[in-house]
Amino acid sequence: MAEDNDFLNEAEDDLKTIEFIKSFLPQKLKGKFTDDQLYYFLDVISEYYADSGCLDVQPDKDGFIEIDEEKVVDYILKQAKKDGMGDFDAEDLLYVVDGEMEYGNSGTTEE
Repeated sequence: MAEDNDFLNEAEDDLKTIEFIKSFLPQKLKGKFTDDQLYYFLDVISEYYADSGCLDVQPDKDGFIEIDEEKVVDYILKQAKKDGMGDFDAEDLLYVVDGEMEYGNSGTTEE
């Protein structure tokens, strides 16, 4: 049952993250990405965090970890092409990555 609760909590947090990203996007990008694409990007961002080792470094004195957003965007672009999700504009994806990071920094995530 704990696994079910973890899954539900994770799904709820993903939904909140997607809604935050959609509200974070500039007006010119609102409606550009489907929810499925945003969920895909969120999964790939999480994969990047896990595989890159960036979360294994010690936080700075303020508790932050420096993550190169452009590397995250490059990773998404490569994975999207590899997975047949299509070609995306790096500048547009940077807003998605920024939105995900802002959501994580906002303290609204449940751990």
